[in-house]
Amino acid sequence: MFTGLIKDKGKVVLIEDNLEGKIFEIETELTPHIAIDDSIAVNGVCLTATKVSDNKFRMQAVHVTLQKTNLGYLQLGSLVNLELALKYSERLGGHLVQGHVNAVGTVVEISNRGENFNIWCEIPQDLMKYIINEGSIAIDGISLTVADIKENWVMVTIIPHTWEQTQVHLLKIGTKVNIEVDSNAVMMAKYLDSLFENYLKQRNI
Repeated sequence: MFTGLIKDKGKVVLIEDNLEGKIFEIETELTPHIAIDDSIAVNGVCLTATKVSDNKFRMQAVHVTLQKTNLGYLQLGSLVNLELALKYSERLGGHLVQGHVNAVGTVVEISNRGENFNIWCEIPQDLMKYIINEGSIAIDGISLTVADIKENWVMVTIIPHTWEQTQVHLLKIGTKVNIEVDSNAVMMAKYLDSLFENYLKQRNI
């Protein structure tokens, strides 16, 4: 479990293809706090550290992860958002993020208003029922608040600190980003769907 508060920008320094998918090695200042088998969110994707050295760690991304997230687009030198797993003794500064990416979205518009930046992302239509204005969303692992919605476009506002401390400043029109909708909203919606289905069945509708 994560909070969506990015702790470092890691740099991809190795990519190896294998039968299981791809091995990535990432350079980061967080390695003193990483042990083998630790869960780490990489661009919002929960992965496991398989090897740790002085300033790098390795992770295995399986084929399904590469297909469902933007990790398959990573290249040598790519910067990624990193967050260590949440300790229950810590403050929850963002919102609960599972590290289970729901879909890949596309950046469709970027504009600035003063020192803030507004980013519009196109989201798969089937996820829109879980997204509301002022609700929570994670984009590439960053905990953000939905500022506006237009059909299946979602806008978030990035403050200067987040712009500088994450890789969000590297986004361009057409960039693919990992989307995780609010897990609490998804759970509530699924319960409501189940209740409604049972209601219809009981009345043979």
